[in-house]
Amino acid sequence: MKMPNQSQLLPYVRSAVRAAAVAAALTGLAACSGVAGVAGQQQGVSADQLSADPLTAVRGAADITGRTGSARASTELVTESAAKKATFTGTGGYDYVRRIGRLEVAVPPGAATTGKIVEVVLPGLVYLQNSGAKVPAGKWVKLDVRQLPDGNLVSSGATDPAGAAGALRGAQKAELVGTETVGGVELKHFRGTLDLAKAADATGGRGADGLRMAAQTFTVKEVPYEVWLDGQGRLHKVVEVFAFAGVAGSKDAKDQVKVTSTTSLTDFGSPVEAAEPAAGDIYSMNATETPK
Repeated sequence: MKMPNQSQLLPYVRSAVRAAAVAAALTGLAACSGVAGVAGQQQGVSADQLSADPLTAVRGAADITGRTGSARASTELVTESAAKKATFTGTGGYDYVRRIGRLEVAVPPGAATTGKIVEVVLPGLVYLQNSGAKVPAGKWVKLDVRQLPDGNLVSSGATDPAGAAGALRGAQKAELVGTETVGGVELKHFRGTLDLAKAADATGGRGADGLRMAAQTFTVKEVPYEVWLDGQGRLHKVVEVFAFAGVAGSKDAKDQVKVTSTTSLTDFGSPVEAAEPAAGDIYSMNATETPK
C-alpha cells in the first residue's frame, strides 16, 4: 500500500477504505494499559513513583499513565519532505478504563479532506468521520488497524494517546536532559530512541498489532523521542519522530517524509466523552466503489 506524500497525509487511509468492505476484526491497538489495576487509582491518585533509572522511567510511563484512568489530550503532527510541510492539530481524550479515545483533528489546506477529521479509537479499530472518501455526511468509516501500513500511528493526522505512550515500551536508550516546570508541575525531560517492534513485543497480545505494523513500514527503525514525566511517572508530553518513503520503494533521501508527532496529556482522571459509533452510522463501501 502506497504511503502518503507530504501534502496529503490521508490518501492511504482512503486506499484502506477499499479493504474496509471486509469485516474488521478486533486486533489490538497499542493501549497504554489494560483495565487491571485501574479501578483503585482513579482521579489521578496513584502510588506510582518516577524511577531514578531513565530507561525504566520511560518504559514504565505507558502503564503508569494508564493507571490514572483517563486524560485530556492535544496532538500535533507535522509532516515534512524536501518540498512541502503540513501541520495537523487535534484535541480530545482517552479513557484507559474503557480503552477508547476520541480526537478531533484540524486538517490543513491542500490535504485529502477539509475541515476536521473525527477519530474514535478502540483496541484494533479506528472509526473515521470526514475521512475524504465518498462517505455520506455524518457517517463513519470503520477500519481494522492492520489495514493501515502505519498501524494508525500517523495516518489519521494524529498519533492516538494510547499508541504514542505504548511506543515508549520499546525505549532502547534514555537520558535525563533536565528538569522543567510546566503549568506549575515539575517534569523530568528525557531523550532517547525507541524500537517499535520491541514496543510491540513488550505490549503483547492484541495490543501489539498497531505498533508492529508501524515497525514494518517506517524506514528509520531507531525512532527518536523526547518525553516529559512527572514525579509519579505519568506522561505529560511525548514527541516521536517517524520517517517513511514518500515514493514507494525509494531509498533516496529526497523522497523521505519525516513525521513529528507530539502528544500532550493533562487533567488526569477527568471524564472523557468517547463512544463507539452506532451501527446505523457506519458506512460500508461496495466492493466496486473507490474513494475520490
